[in-house]
Amino acid sequence: MFRLFFPPAGLASTDRRLLLLLGAAFFVGNYDMSVLSLALPNIQASFGIAENDLGNVMAAARMGALPAIFLALLSDRIGRRRLLMVTLLGLSITTGATGFARTAEEFAAIQFCARAFATAEEIIAVIYVLEMLPARHRGWGVGFLAAMGGLGSGLASLLYALVDFLPGGWRSLYVLAALPILYLAWLRRMIPESSMFERRDVSAAPRLLWQPFRDIWQHHRREMTATALIAAAFWFQLAATLNFMSKYLQDVRDFEPQEVSLMYIVAGSIAILGNTLAGRISDAIGRRPTLVAMLLLHCVATIAFYNTGGWLLAVAWIAALFGYFAVEVMVNAMSGELFPTGCRSTASTLRSICAMFAAVAGLAAEGILYSALGSHSAAISIMCLSSLLAIPVVMAMLRETSGIRLS
Repeated sequence: MFRLFFPPAGLASTDRRLLLLLGAAFFVGNYDMSVLSLALPNIQASFGIAENDLGNVMAAARMGALPAIFLALLSDRIGRRRLLMVTLLGLSITTGATGFARTAEEFAAIQFCARAFATAEEIIAVIYVLEMLPARHRGWGVGFLAAMGGLGSGLASLLYALVDFLPGGWRSLYVLAALPILYLAWLRRMIPESSMFERRDVSAAPRLLWQPFRDIWQHHRREMTATALIAAAFWFQLAATLNFMSKYLQDVRDFEPQEVSLMYIVAGSIAILGNTLAGRISDAIGRRPTLVAMLLLHCVATIAFYNTGGWLLAVAWIAALFGYFAVEVMVNAMSGELFPTGCRSTASTLRSICAMFAAVAGLAAEGILYSALGSHSAAISIMCLSSLLAIPVVMAMLRETSGIRLS
């Protein structure tokens, strides 16, 4: 059983080193997102944000996924490696700058930029893994990246326990993260260019900048539509579900910041296994059945989390995050495997943009539902049903991609 969580036999040492370096993208991106979720009550108090405006502020920050499309276009044109360096350096600067935001508008604007770099960074890292690892290990590799993201969330949880003692409070959580990111950017110099991209680059004729869009429209419209619908259905509820967890625990369940941090660390360390476990299982039984099962698990567990207390709350929290991690792994893997090298990064970014618009719409809808129902718990419990709409799309429109040879 526990062998599922260790590197597969036969994985070369160079591939393991590559995974560790690429995993930094997910580590940093999830750290940044987790700080926003954990410290939401503190950030709200600092800027005097009204309760029904919280969703709009977070939605503005998440709109940063939109500019990532331009970075993805460059990745499909000039290569993966250069863009990895640029996005990691940009993420370092914007993460540190977030700690110096003076108003809610400045905070949202800086986080908008950070989200752009983080989204592009994660997309390119997944593409790298899909193009560099053997087919039989791709699911596990994508799961490992997501597990590194879970470690980033764990670090954010650990540091949040000290938020009342750090100079500047929540601001220090962002500033402290900036310097290590610069070090990781230096380490990235050891990453080679994707061999699959280099082969395509040598053999292919010069391409127009918009050629990936044309290829997707002409040859992969069904796959793009399916992944976009799945992303929209799932991420519509996800942003609100994740961002209001800490606030729910503190405002409704009377948790202290230290108790929230402890729960995130202990429960999250169990839920994180969903990344590698889902990847390994999907390599064996297929992406589609694994994705359907995890969509169901996440929906049921999320409703339970926002409507229970005591030990059931902790169990539901673990299951909800386990399902979320697993769904993210499956969607990332399939989004890359369904498309050829020439448009793979662009397709993944288009899917992320659909997810971003859905998340923004979901956060706005949460504010409306909160005003109507009087509670974030009730609003999110209704919203999370949207993820079930992805199941018929998976069954009817997606082909199985586990173990296929990438083109």
